[in-house]
Amino acid sequence: MVTGVSKQRITSADGRTEDVWALPTDEEFLRNLFTDLFENHHDKIIWGPVLAGAAYELKAPRKPTKITHSDAYLTVHWGDKGHFHLCIGTINLPPDKPNAQELIAERKPGRVELFRQLDRDGYPHTWGLRMFSEKNQPQIAVFFPNPYVTDFDEVISEPDWTRIKLWEDFVPRYTGSALDGLDRQGRGFGRY
Repeated sequence: MVTGVSKQRITSADGRTEDVWALPTDEEFLRNLFTDLFENHHDKIIWGPVLAGAAYELKAPRKPTKITHSDAYLTVHWGDKGHFHLCIGTINLPPDKPNAQELIAERKPGRVELFRQLDRDGYPHTWGLRMFSEKNQPQIAVFFPNPYVTDFDEVISEPDWTRIKLWEDFVPRYTGSALDGLDRQGRGFGRY
């Protein structure tokens, strides 16, 4: 889908080291990306906003009954189990609306990235995708299956490498870059 997105190693605000792959922020790309995640991988991912002081780590109750896209919003529906809206483009506001540009920037994606967090020795222990508004406010984080954590959120000492398949599929498909071989060298979860 994308070609030549290279990873960058960064130190986050909390001092953790991460590798990030910056993804396109255009509406069509994001519609395809999030539709793929929730339509085809709803049973594998954990998602929600991660904010200062709060992290919502939710699981889809089942495959969505439908995914719709209207006026820059993607809506994932689960019928009687709820739905959520995610702004993936530029909302339409009348140009004379007070603070229109600020309201757009609060909602429009400004940064989307695949990420993996590294432990103190530089080995991966968490994999995911996150999106921020143009005002750098968190919109959603999606955590990919972790080889050190079971579906029941139990930390395990021996990694289950089958759980990293989704990450190994998404990196080349959505960045156009080859895997670097580091993902299966990790030493466990929680080694900050």
